[in-house]
Amino acid sequence: MPTKRQKNVWRSEINDIIRGACGGFLFGIPLLYTMEVWWIGSLAKPQLMMMAIALMFTVVYFLNQIEGFRERRYTWLADQAAMDTVEAIAIGLACSTFVLLLLRELTPETPLKESLGKIIFESVPFAIGVALANQLLGDTRNSNAEGQGTDQANNTTQNQGDELQATFADLSATLIGATVIAFNIAPTDEIPMLAAAASPPWQLAMIVTSLLISYGIVFQAGFSDQQKRKQQKGIFQRPSSETIMSYLVSLLASVFMLWFFQKLTFSDPWTMWLDHTLMLGLPATIGGAAGRLAI
Repeated sequence: MPTKRQKNVWRSEINDIIRGACGGFLFGIPLLYTMEVWWIGSLAKPQLMMMAIALMFTVVYFLNQIEGFRERRYTWLADQAAMDTVEAIAIGLACSTFVLLLLRELTPETPLKESLGKIIFESVPFAIGVALANQLLGDTRNSNAEGQGTDQANNTTQNQGDELQATFADLSATLIGATVIAFNIAPTDEIPMLAAAASPPWQLAMIVTSLLISYGIVFQAGFSDQQKRKQQKGIFQRPSSETIMSYLVSLLASVFMLWFFQKLTFSDPWTMWLDHTLMLGLPATIGGAAGRLAI
């Protein structure tokens, strides 16, 4: 019995971390594609870094008092909120470090002071997104109604029409969410800069990361009515096939936005189209996942 209870505790903790990380990606990914933040972080003095950490801790602490990223909250306990704040900041630091490495903005040759500055400044929106995970996109169903979720989801699905209509709704939501995010990043100079530094192995890592984050946001983090999403009918409604198809739709939105803002032309080589699209595909995929959560 203690072993089973311990497994449940670890499973709950892992789910909370996944939920927090996904909230961080939803909130913080656009700022990671902003070169001005890279420059500010690379030039920041230690005093400014400490000030940023203190400000981040204060904001995240008060957000954790309201909601936080865990399923069960103990908002009346100050020490619990402080521990959650430390964990939220740690998640933000880890996620921002991972994405900066993926974007090649951090390399083994990057000086330690510059690396710390970039990580700290980029982790601020990530940590805030972790603390806002439940408040923005949490599952609002109460625990007593969980048993009725399946029947309600089935009834709702039957009222939605045939599978083609449900599939069209998902693809449309993905396209809208991806376009909203890509529209803000595509016209900037960051995409060509990042694409120039991305070799094929890093491009493959970008694809895998985009798919994993999209899957985690929609099917693993517990946002919105997750049980309803898993039972919704459609042509590509299995989690794996839906994730892949939504990623392709997000890439399509990325291609169109890059062409629309004249970052790509028909005279450019196909390799340039590929690396630019994959680079913009990560934030576009996160936007597409958020769009699917909204329906």
